[in-house]
Amino acid sequence: AKAAAKPKVPAKRKTAPKASAAKSKAPTAVKSPPPEPLEVVRPLIKVRQAREFTSKPVTKAELEAITEVARWSGSSRNEQPCRFIAIRDRALIRQVAELGLPQTRGLPTATAAVAVIVPEEPERELSRAFDDGRAAERMLIAAHLLGLGGGVSRVRADVRAGINKALKLPANRSVRTIVGLGHPTEDAMQPKTRPGQARLPRAQVVFEECWPEPPAKE
Repeated sequence: AKAAAKPKVPAKRKTAPKASAAKSKAPTAVKSPPPEPLEVVRPLIKVRQAREFTSKPVTKAELEAITEVARWSGSSRNEQPCRFIAIRDRALIRQVAELGLPQTRGLPTATAAVAVIVPEEPERELSRAFDDGRAAERMLIAAHLLGLGGGVSRVRADVRAGINKALKLPANRSVRTIVGLGHPTEDAMQPKTRPGQARLPRAQVVFEECWPEPPAKE
């Protein structure tokens, strides 16, 4: 009788040799140290006012971005009292500048401006000044981040009526601040003081925990 056939053993599949542990690991990226806090906030330190501008216009998109920053500025109890009039009409900007002199002397060459409008509330004069000041400063920062420049003009009480009329404001609203915007000229961005003299030394301005003894020299 014939011997029973041996069962076939399936051939072993050849597998690729395993890569060494050293080769299989991806190179580890070297993490750079986090920037110093002062370097993070340095763009804010570089924000400065400009009052002379070139003829290059501020675009509609740039002005919309700046006014969006203004809209999101904080206010007392989040009452959001400020309203903003974005102006690109050069003739209107010059008219407002003429009405508000000398405080508005930085407006004639601006190619855009934002008027900050607040309610007529004599009893809340200081509170509203705080709110519109916050918005104005943030617009300066926004302009700087966009490569533009800006200058804040305070509107005196005795000239508000004329500017209110030019901006067609209702009787219960008044203009307090106007931010002129544009591309600053080279002269406008030149330092107005010698290096190292733009601000008082830190030791005379910033104290820790309490007022220094002896008092800092004024």
